[in-house]
This record gives sequence, C-alpha cells and structure tokens, in this order.
Amino acid sequence: MPNESVFSICPYCGAGCGLNLQVLDGRLVGVRPSRSHPVSQGRLCIKGWHANEFVTSEDRLTTPLIRKDGRLQPAPWKEALDLVAARLRAAAPDGIGALSSAKCTNEENYLMQKFVRVVLGSNNVDHCARL
Repeated sequence: MPNESVFSICPYCGAGCGLNLQVLDGRLVGVRPSRSHPVSQGRLCIKGWHANEFVTSEDRLTTPLIRKDGRLQPAPWKEALDLVAARLRAAAPDGIGALSSAKCTNEENYLMQKFVRVVLGSNNVDHCARL
C-alpha cells in the first residue's frame, strides 16, 4: 500500500498551522503536525488533529439537493446552479448576505467578502469562527 505525507495548512482558523496529511492507498486517513513549520512548530490544537475528518465524512454532500414538494431531492449541477442564480438575481442586492467560515483560509475569506461586495453588490458579509 502506497503511504505518503502531503503538506497542507490547517483549514480551521487563520493561524496557518502546518499539517502533514497522511494518505494511505490514495485515501486521507490522518493528520500529523509539521515539525518544521514556523507557526505550529510541531504542535496542533484539537481541531487541527481532526482536520481530516470532514473530508471523508459520510454526512458530506456530494451532489446538489433541491427542495421539491417539501423534500430535498438530488438534482443535476446545471439545474441547481440555474436555480441559485435566479434566486440571487431576484434577491439582489439587499436580500443577499454571506457568512464565511473558519474552515476557509484567510485568502478564501477575503475572496468571499470581495465577491459579495463587488459581484453581488451587497455589504452584508460576516465571518464567525464558530460556523
């Protein structure tokens, strides 16, 4: 079984701790702290130690869901994206807001607020590390 360690940055907060993702036979199986990373210096918080779990969670959505007749049903990507685009156009700009997550990097959070403000025309942007 091929075993490799892939360097990454922890997705849980803006500190930027270094992780070595443990990959066994092409599947993410664990996390180890990067001993040489200047931020984490071989340590991780409890969230960092479990940073791989959401990637392989059985609860993770793998296909879009659209509510039809009061129930969520799988839908093709094109149908789901067309529905989202139509509803965003109808709500823009005052009815649109975005919450960004601590599971995103600082750069991804910046891009989210920039997208909401510039593309969607709304200033309703927030970030909460508890999301």
